[in-house]
Amino acid sequence: MFGHRSDGYLIKQDDPIIGVVPHIMPNRADAQVMLTYEVDYATLARYVVAKEAEGCKVRFMDIVIAAFVRTVAELPELNRFIINKNTYARKTLSVSFAVLRSNGPSPSDVDENTTKCYFDPHDTIFDVSRRVTETIEEARKPDAENMTMKVAKAVLKPAVLRPAVAILKWMDKHGIMPKMIIDASPFHTSLFLTNNTSIGVPAVHHHIYNFGSTTMFWAMGAIRRTNEIGADGKVVRKRMLPIGITVDERVAPGRVFGMLMYNMLKYLSNPALLEQPPEEVKADQGHVAKLPE
Repeated sequence: MFGHRSDGYLIKQDDPIIGVVPHIMPNRADAQVMLTYEVDYATLARYVVAKEAEGCKVRFMDIVIAAFVRTVAELPELNRFIINKNTYARKTLSVSFAVLRSNGPSPSDVDENTTKCYFDPHDTIFDVSRRVTETIEEARKPDAENMTMKVAKAVLKPAVLRPAVAILKWMDKHGIMPKMIIDASPFHTSLFLTNNTSIGVPAVHHHIYNFGSTTMFWAMGAIRRTNEIGADGKVVRKRMLPIGITVDERVAPGRVFGMLMYNMLKYLSNPALLEQPPEEVKADQGHVAKLPE
């Protein structure tokens, strides 16, 4: 209430244009910017194989998340969110994603759990991989059910659903949503990531939810084969991993989003850079994201 939230620090805007934009575009869906970036699949595959030979399991998704975590450590403005036309620096750094628990004979017979994994801006790729593994194992337990799932089941009856959702939205808008729900909700997160690579679905440009505080939604797509002209003028066959990216343009200047792509491609082109902690974790107006207590 009055700009105070359990999940964020109120940001004082120095740029008047950035400060006005949330009033012009009050909803995240109004301010979506979409683009696709492609990463050399062979580079990532060689790194995964090399780490496996060393006895360390690293997923492709781990590399993408680790690159994001490192980029936020360097560009903390990317971990902001906007609710009720106010801009906040997020108190935590998190990534939400769906976890497949079981897969039946029918395509529609799928049991999934949506979960959220927290990170420290100082994390290396090995820290990220460990945290993701622990989160996936917890989400795959038969009795695993986060607070969002419990709330959804509780209000699923038509007579309850509309007023319950309206109340939750109102509470979130005014900063009085119970911290327990915010902490467990996958919609209150720095990044929502979906991995479509294994099921052969292209890198879609997914909308950003107006509910919650998600600022970005990324989709890893099916591997794409392409031909390119090499430095010697000869045709080179490549496999590329496309990533569909959707961001809320209101949280930061375009220059920061440009640096997001530059940094991500730098780390995805050389994942070994993520094996050491960052030299410096930058603060956003004095605030640094931390693991939840």
